Amino acid sequence: MLALEDTIVAISTPIGEGGIGIVRLSGPQARTILQSVFWPARTSRAAPASLEFESHRFYYGHVLDRESNVVVDEVLAVLMCGPRTYTRQDVAEIHCHGGIVPLRRTLELLLRCGARLAQPGEFTLRAFLNGRVDLAQAEAVLDIVQAKTELSLRVAMEQLGGRISGQVQQIRGRLLEALAHLEASLDFPEDEIPALDIAALLSEAREKIDALLAQADWGLVYRQGVRTAIVGRPNVGKSSLLNALLRTSRAIVTPIPGTTRDTLEETLNLGGIPICLVDTAGITESDGLIEKLGIERSWQALQRADLILLVIDGSEPLQAQDWAIADAARNRSVIVVVNKLDLPAAAEADAILSEVRHVHLSALTGEKLNVLEEAIVETIFSGQVQTSDVPVISNPRHSEILRRALLHVTAAQSSCEALGAADLVAVDLTSAVAALGEITGETVGEDVLETIFRSFCVGK
Repeated sequence: MLALEDTIVAISTPIGEGGIGIVRLSGPQARTILQSVFWPARTSRAAPASLEFESHRFYYGHVLDRESNVVVDEVLAVLMCGPRTYTRQDVAEIHCHGGIVPLRRTLELLLRCGARLAQPGEFTLRAFLNGRVDLAQAEAVLDIVQAKTELSLRVAMEQLGGRISGQVQQIRGRLLEALAHLEASLDFPEDEIPALDIAALLSEAREKIDALLAQADWGLVYRQGVRTAIVGRPNVGKSSLLNALLRTSRAIVTPIPGTTRDTLEETLNLGGIPICLVDTAGITESDGLIEKLGIERSWQALQRADLILLVIDGSEPLQAQDWAIADAARNRSVIVVVNKLDLPAAAEADAILSEVRHVHLSALTGEKLNVLEEAIVETIFSGQVQTSDVPVISNPRHSEILRRALLHVTAAQSSCEALGAADLVAVDLTSAVAALGEITGETVGEDVLETIFRSFCVGK
């Protein structure tokens, strides 16, 4: 993936039917390969034609297989000369009709003319290697593509804009300043080195790393969403609740117990938070093979969930299955949903899991549904308030690196306070600086790069 001298090509739009499909080239031969397949409009095919593309200008014409003299597609083509491109190399794009056949045939023709099929994320990797973006910004590209809500998009855009990188670079710069002072003191003990308050620099760095990590839980929620399992015994209204939250009839609802036989997943945008709702089969005793498999998956969904919505029928007395499910959900993040508020209530509905939040509603009429939505948001964030002036850390890799850097800074503080040993402080500072460099890419290895970019789609 690090062979920058290759000219790579890939389809950069989703495969399927659409108005436009884009095939993208990047590399030193992008111009030559584009010229070999593009035939300008109103030009006779009887004579050779090789258009001298003006950079960043679209041209109308056709993709032509010169060996067979067959027109593949009617297209717009553009050549963008480096370094004013996404990869800082020469980049060419061919805008075809958005069908599988014209895109595939255009791709095959470009491969035949000397391009190599791009690996996942290779375009963005080249943007990083050529200095257009740092590693944190490169990772933000994938977050933008995968954003499920406006808030998750905004967090990713802040990262792409360099807000996180700027904060990390600032912290790293202050630590480098302290490290340089310590190393100078160690290497040249006879010289008069200007005084520097190392303890103050370490304290400042620790506070800023703490502030970034304080936002990490928020960031993960915005980026990955919250997996929320809707569980309960049969016929308590789980599928009706799913439909009510989604404001659409997504799950089949009947008065017959056991209608849902398998898990059903849908994503809900709740105040900017992606909520992955998992509707489950009713948990009960059963001898039927299919129903038993569905119930087993319901238990698995409960165990994997970040948040559990335990639905009970508020119009009936609690049953043994209700208590069994409640025991499995105990000590987890759970909201008890007392459904069927539109029917006369049974007296003991609030006895189950009395220590957690209960919401009484009607999934049928939608009454008090907004109360449940508010309870979900409050439960996710536990009443915490985001600090708007601190960028949100949404990448688990960044969180792990910041925690590692914090450990080294804390150790350096301890050495500084207890012993005043400059060599020990310098060792931990070196480790902290190296760790922070992994976020922006200054100190990252090739194996880490390949792991990061392998998760990208081909063509990005």
